[in-house]
Amino acid sequence: MAMTERPDDERYVEDQEDAAAAEAARIGGPGPDYETDEAHRPLEESGEGEAEGFEEAERELIEHATHEEQGGNPLHDAFTPEQESDRSTAEYGEADEAVPEDD
Repeated sequence: MAMTERPDDERYVEDQEDAAAAEAARIGGPGPDYETDEAHRPLEESGEGEAEGFEEAERELIEHATHEEQGGNPLHDAFTPEQESDRSTAEYGEADEAVPEDD
């Protein structure tokens, strides 16, 4: 009887391994969809040499500075003036003059 039980045990272990593998595959959801082949996937995952998005940020900065989207209006996008300084009644004196040291 020991010989007949062994294959059942192995089959049970294989079924449990398959079930555990299927459950583990569902953890975290599906993987990212890369637009390149598997040989170039590590490069795409690492950012292809781009230093923490610096190139993309620089590209966006240029795009916003040149108003390529035709959405920028310097008068509308400007900061509001400081109202507190306009209401101030303080009078400011001349700056102190430095006394030159004797040579």
